[in-house]
Amino acid sequence: MIPAKTTAPPRARRAPVPLAAAAAALAVLASACAAPAGGGAPNDGAPAPAAAPPTAELTEQDVNAWLDGVVPGALDVSGIPGAVVSVVHDGEILTVRGYGYADTGADGGGPVPVDPEETLFRVASVSKLVTATAVMGLVQEGALDLDTDVNEYLDFTLPTRFDEPVTLRHLLTHTPGFEERIKGMFLSGQDAPDLRSYLVEDPPEQVYPPGTVPAYSNYGNALAGYIVERTAGAPFEEYVAETVFEPLGMDSSTFAQPLPEGFRDRPASGYTDDTGPAGEFETVPDAPAGALTTSAPDMARFMLAHLGDLEGLGLDGDTLDLMHSPALDEDSLGTLAAGPRMALGFYREDRNGRPALGHGGDSMYFHSHLQIHPEDGTGVFVSFNGGGYPDGQGYYLREEITGGFMDRYLPREEGPAAGTDTAAEHAAMADGSYIGTRAVQSNFLSVLDLVGGLEVRDRGDGTILVTPGTASGHPQVYEEVEPWLWREVGGHRTLSMRAEDGRVEALGTDPASAFLRAGPGHVAAPAVLAFSPAVLLVAVLSWPVGAVARRILSLPARDRAGRTARVLTRVGTAAALAAAVGWVLVLSFLMGMNEVPAAVLLGLHGLQLLGALGVVPAAWSLAGDVRRRAGWKRYAAGALVLAALAGTAWFALSFGLLSFDPTY
Repeated sequence: MIPAKTTAPPRARRAPVPLAAAAAALAVLASACAAPAGGGAPNDGAPAPAAAPPTAELTEQDVNAWLDGVVPGALDVSGIPGAVVSVVHDGEILTVRGYGYADTGADGGGPVPVDPEETLFRVASVSKLVTATAVMGLVQEGALDLDTDVNEYLDFTLPTRFDEPVTLRHLLTHTPGFEERIKGMFLSGQDAPDLRSYLVEDPPEQVYPPGTVPAYSNYGNALAGYIVERTAGAPFEEYVAETVFEPLGMDSSTFAQPLPEGFRDRPASGYTDDTGPAGEFETVPDAPAGALTTSAPDMARFMLAHLGDLEGLGLDGDTLDLMHSPALDEDSLGTLAAGPRMALGFYREDRNGRPALGHGGDSMYFHSHLQIHPEDGTGVFVSFNGGGYPDGQGYYLREEITGGFMDRYLPREEGPAAGTDTAAEHAAMADGSYIGTRAVQSNFLSVLDLVGGLEVRDRGDGTILVTPGTASGHPQVYEEVEPWLWREVGGHRTLSMRAEDGRVEALGTDPASAFLRAGPGHVAAPAVLAFSPAVLLVAVLSWPVGAVARRILSLPARDRAGRTARVLTRVGTAAALAAAVGWVLVLSFLMGMNEVPAAVLLGLHGLQLLGALGVVPAAWSLAGDVRRRAGWKRYAAGALVLAALAGTAWFALSFGLLSFDPTY
């Protein structure tokens, strides 16, 4: 049964705490959620192995006391307004807790505390678990097949570039091979567009062969939802309401956008942090991938259904087992299959030697995670209505709570696996730079490959140092525990490797994403970015400085020979520099999830082209100076400008700045 409402006392709103204080408080939380011993010797980059905590009894009283001791303080120091948590165990809802504010009152009116049973939260990509459940219901009925080409179920042809067909298995495991899309990911305060139109009008490029490279895909999950809609003959949100929500008694859950009558006064407001006003309602255009609005008790019922403890879901034991089992093997993934893998819709989030299944979800304002433990009949759901400060604390805090829950109630029963004879060889093969697969490759946003990558360094003792870390953002040391499978020393994270031609070409760091070895262009790009804009800026500044100096010192003007080439070189230099500044501003704007008009992007592409064409007159001008024996200063200046323009042209060609594609 559902416990009585429990809401922690409201907190006073206050200014952000200093970063050092926030870090210290989060360190206390991390200590409270300390990991069991992970094995391996002390080292210069990894945390020391922590002692396994005593097993706590998984009771309502203990869980409530633990949550009340962890969550309110964590919200307070991180600036997250409110949270809900629900826990299930042995076929029952063990507890539902609410903390902080659903509305801080920053927009006028008094603050509204979170009501753990009534307040609704937007759970972003946790929605994908409902979509996968709907798919598996139709698979069980025989209406869908996991390994059939999805074009058999669509009323349009899916644009692909590889011969291998895309299947529902690929869509539910984030391996259809699509690049990421950012434009229109969240539409503030707008009605949701038609799902078919969203899928057809601007599909992402397919950049990997299906089934071979984990690359998180909202588009792929939305496509699975549309296949449900087509097969069922009803709008997706209506179908899941009738076949999932209603049978399970989830009467506070909906995919509808805007929210229907009866829901509109119940959602928690979403915040960047607790010092500012609420953001607008986040409309998700690819609704099956992230539009679910729900309550903590409803998520508890959903967890119980997947644990086999609540009738009404419509999935039999065999279907649940299939859905919860790793969905791809070495035939598709190669040795990446040794590490983190997807089930069907669920991430495999095994920890402490115990199986765990889950999915996180992050929007601009909400951060959620659902995790079930089938062998232990247990599940935990957590959601926050703010990101907090420093930026991203909502993401890290949800990970701390789910991980801390396992460490307290489901601790490690066995020690870590021993090392391997191949560790030193594989560490040497892995040394290098890697870029993430959840990325854009077909347009100007491919420049983001240059940030967020990983550096792997062979430490010479059979371990590797991964920087900035596969999820924590901090450097981590890994040791090989099975051939091609590595575990964080003193921690829980694992990564797998796949090698080709004597070196590692892919790292499996997450069930739904990977890192691929960076090519020579990605390695060289930072040096080009450091050199070319600096030279171009100096060149542009030298024009007025030189003119003033000649006037003050009564120096003769340059001869007219070569003047046309010099003027055209200046045009190209100014255009390339202006384009560089423009791209920086555009990227900064986009990182705030703001849209950029197509005309602006096409204008920047035009400036970039003008800058690239500047290579021709720059070469012409340098050749003329040499021919006229203008002196080494002229030679050096001309060569530097030519090199800088050539560098920007190469960079623009390599990273989509000349694609003339305004999509992103």
